Amino acid sequence: MRRRELACCLWLCGGLAAGCDDNLTHPPDRDAWEGDGLTPLLCVPNLDGRIDADELRAAIGVPVSYLISPAGETRTIDQVGGIGPDGRAFWDWGADYAGDRVLRIEATGLAGKWYASSFPAGEFVTPLDAAGDTEAIYRHDDTGLYLLGVASREESPAAGRTLLAYAAPVLVYRFPLVPGDRWVSVGEVSGGTLRGLPYAGRDTYEVEVVGAGRLILPDLEFSQALLVRVRTVIEPAAGASLSQRQSSFVFECFGEVARAVSRPEEPDPAFTVAQELRRFGLGLD
Repeated sequence: MRRRELACCLWLCGGLAAGCDDNLTHPPDRDAWEGDGLTPLLCVPNLDGRIDADELRAAIGVPVSYLISPAGETRTIDQVGGIGPDGRAFWDWGADYAGDRVLRIEATGLAGKWYASSFPAGEFVTPLDAAGDTEAIYRHDDTGLYLLGVASREESPAAGRTLLAYAAPVLVYRFPLVPGDRWVSVGEVSGGTLRGLPYAGRDTYEVEVVGAGRLILPDLEFSQALLVRVRTVIEPAAGASLSQRQSSFVFECFGEVARAVSRPEEPDPAFTVAQELRRFGLGLD
């Protein structure tokens, strides 16, 4: 019991004891107070070193805030990390950058989107880019989290419509997500539209769950985050290919809590210069 609660309890009990006289009228019996109870959490981290399907579900309509580096500003990051006194790995991504901005991300349902009919198996969408101009469409089940394609948020934006639906879903996370796991998933696009122009091509996703350990962020720490690295190779049917890397930390029930995106054509999986850095935050204005 906390000190304040104990003090209140003693004060109330003392007052009742002082008034306990045989000549006093006894108050009528009252029913004991019953609270409404707390709503149980839908997901509670168990810190077992893996992430199961039910520990990585989209919270539809719940905004999440991140600190994000401004466009055009790079950030130095450490993906090697260290070993703490407890013998466990840790990564320190807690540097405070005065120039960082606040980014709010919110997963929404697919229903009502102009492109919904192109993704009949889709369940929810999230912004693909920080500006929110392009959205990614996902499906989640017991085997994994799947990317079905991307589309422009607006049906007719000034930059031109985008609608890229994969012939088969791309496996983003395979459940259970455990250190040492890796896979390659390919997404084929035909008859697509990219910024108003016809598009066809192939996207290859090379995914590796590197390890687990403590992650230090500016506002808080996560004791058992998984480091996931993804190399994406985009090969349009016409034109030059492009590759880029992304390193993310994923935590049970929270999902992605940090992300670093490399510069194009980065050769090092443990790259140290991030073109974009975003980190989960609390109480951000």
